[in-house]
Amino acid sequence: MAKDIARAETLSTPLLVVLLVVVFGALAAAGMPLLVGGLAILGAFTALRLLTMVTDVSVFAINIVTMLGLGLGIDYALFIVSRFREELATQPAGRQGTQDALARTVATAGRTVAFSGVTVAISLAGLLLFPQMFLRSMGFGGIAAVLVAMVAALTVLPALLGVLGPRINAGSIPWLRRRPDRAADGAGGWSRVARSVMRRPLAYVVVIVAALLALGLPFRNVAFGGIDARALPATTESRQVSETLDRDFTRNATTQVTVVISDADTASVRGYAERLGAVPGVTAAEVTQTSAATSLIAVRYDADPISARARQLVADVRAVPAPAGSRVLVGGDTAELVDLLQSLGRTLPWMAAFVGLVSFVLLFVAFGSVLLPLKAIAMNLLSLTASFGALVWIFQQGHLSGLLGFTPTGTVEATQPILMLAIAFGLSMDYEVFLLSRVREQWDRTGDNTTAVAGGLQRTGRIITSAALLLVVVIGAFATSGITFIKMIGVGMIIMLVIDATVVRALLVPATMRLLGRYNWWAPPPLARLWQRYGHREQGQPPAPAAPPIVPEVPVAADRPTPADQPTDSR
Repeated sequence: MAKDIARAETLSTPLLVVLLVVVFGALAAAGMPLLVGGLAILGAFTALRLLTMVTDVSVFAINIVTMLGLGLGIDYALFIVSRFREELATQPAGRQGTQDALARTVATAGRTVAFSGVTVAISLAGLLLFPQMFLRSMGFGGIAAVLVAMVAALTVLPALLGVLGPRINAGSIPWLRRRPDRAADGAGGWSRVARSVMRRPLAYVVVIVAALLALGLPFRNVAFGGIDARALPATTESRQVSETLDRDFTRNATTQVTVVISDADTASVRGYAERLGAVPGVTAAEVTQTSAATSLIAVRYDADPISARARQLVADVRAVPAPAGSRVLVGGDTAELVDLLQSLGRTLPWMAAFVGLVSFVLLFVAFGSVLLPLKAIAMNLLSLTASFGALVWIFQQGHLSGLLGFTPTGTVEATQPILMLAIAFGLSMDYEVFLLSRVREQWDRTGDNTTAVAGGLQRTGRIITSAALLLVVVIGAFATSGITFIKMIGVGMIIMLVIDATVVRALLVPATMRLLGRYNWWAPPPLARLWQRYGHREQGQPPAPAAPPIVPEVPVAADRPTPADQPTDSR
């Protein structure tokens, strides 16, 4: 694993530097995200070290710290530095102008980053509900990485920006300079994309939703399983030993079902062992050890220990009536997998409810709407469905196994989709907050839904796409891991990020917001009054005067182009 992390860092760091220079067009600005990402990793490792003093932490938490610490540190710094440069361009030269630009940046982008960081951390906190140390460790590591990245982006980064001021553009590369954003004038590539989508919103929604659901169809046939030696590279010595034992000796000699029976006499134990031997699929059941009133029975079988057949055999063994007055426990690798799957199945609904409810509340506080949070959760589920379908097609069914260099087992390791669910859901909400914060800002300023969506996407489209690309580079390096389940997380996250940052944010969000019109910002009167008093607002100022009453419309006229390629109504 240490080699995998070193390889990931070696592959990703030079590419990140090049991409950041291209995104910012200036060396000084490009260095800020890498600095925040490095601080996030160091701070999260420190937090994990302190945590090991009170509880066990899985070694694999290192992977999520490196992945999220660097990835989200870069994302948050990218958002803040971009906003600072935007604000700095509107201020007069001098120290006062720098201070005003910085204050405005922290009051807008800084507050959005704070909301985003808390939302991602809450999503990862759902992993703490599981009793398994692996998932809890990943939760601790992810939360530490996210919170440290957020704090560094809100403290260390503004301090550096205040010192640098206009020198944030130092080392400017002429051919990478970008023209100022003109979203307020309705210009810009992202604005044109949004307006094009909003002319035919229903068609876009139907086609995109159908395509994402089609990508997710393989997930219907998912078979959850465990991990064996095949998760390691074929050249690993431990895997070679395991395969040799399985090939040349009695199958499952070391992974048999182990039955412990207590408080039973010798005759009862032998009779019970005979009944176990009669279970379909069992090749032998023999008493291997007896100590006092406790006996050990080894149940052998001819099946893959992580297969559905072996798990059913465990259930059948447990269903065999025990001798009267005795106590029976069934263990072994397969039994542990059965118990793991049952535990995950019991806890997963509580995690989903917790993450969904808290995300809904946070998004309502951020935007003052009850429909936008529901829409955001639905879109995240669509992205996850497509991603999980692709994972089943690739890793369970074995497609692309030669290209990606892994051995398919016919199952998907059960904890990995849960870990991906927490990470991917948090990152999707991260991008949703970035986009909707600017849409809400434009809505408060203009009261026109179409203009607000087009302007919000113009302001954030390049940033979100760049952030996703940079995160793909960070996570993609882990897809080169020789350990299959780490590779699966890397590949799955790349698929999710590509879908979410392009199809969902650039196309599906504008289309659905166009269909909802003014209902985007609807909330029941009591909640609306509550948000007016306590809610988060990117502008830091009261919204525009109340819009006319909401009147449902059918977007027919929107199908016809209008002058300047702009829909004329305010939906």
